[in-house]
Parts: sequence; C-alpha cells; structure tokens
Amino acid sequence: QVELVESGGGSVQDGGSLRLSCAASRSTYSMGWFRQVPGGEREGVAGILTGNGATALADSVKTRFTISRDNAKRTVDLQMDHLRPEDTAIYYCAASGRNLGSLLRPSGYNYWGQGTQVTVSS
Repeated sequence: QVELVESGGGSVQDGGSLRLSCAASRSTYSMGWFRQVPGGEREGVAGILTGNGATALADSVKTRFTISRDNAKRTVDLQMDHLRPEDTAIYYCAASGRNLGSLLRPSGYNYWGQGTQVTVSS
C-alpha cells in the first residue's frame, strides 16, 4: 500500500503560478498528476517515471507546466505557470508500482491521493 499526500493547492489570478507537491509513503515506479472538474472525467496532466525521469505532459499544459521528482524524498512536484481559468479543478496525485507505458491514463495507476483544489480566477 502506498499513501500519497498532496499539498500546494490554492487560488490564483489568471497568469499566476502554483506548485503542487505529492509525497509518497514508499518508492514507486510511476507517478502522475490528474485533474477533474465536477461532472467531468479525470484528465491526465503530467506523469513521470521515477527511475529515469522520463515525463509526459498533456498538450494543453506542456508549454506551461513542469513535472519533477526527488527520489530521496519520494516526492513529485508539478510546477504550474501561466495558469488559466480553465485549469481550475481538483488535482490528484497518483502512483503505480510499475513503469507505465502511458503515464497520462488514470487506469494505469492504483494509488491515489485525496486531491487538492486549484482555482484560477479571471
């Protein structure tokens, strides 16, 4: 079992920045960030293989968001710059004990955090 704890959510103005952090209770092979709005599906935002650092980013965020990891601390961060109102959602951290071929598919992950709210106002 892996416990994930997210931090760093909040409210910002259009064009602002936030940094989300996810701490895992033990090492995992793949970690990702997903987001979901009420009534919507969970959308893959960014993922990373903790071993070699390979990353994947959704097209909607790839010029604005960066994902990184610190294996010693078992943390994965999501740096979000140039935020837009459409980025408003609950953001979830996820982890898997396998090296996932598709880091942006929620079905590949078996551990999830509780979620943290990100609100971007215009």
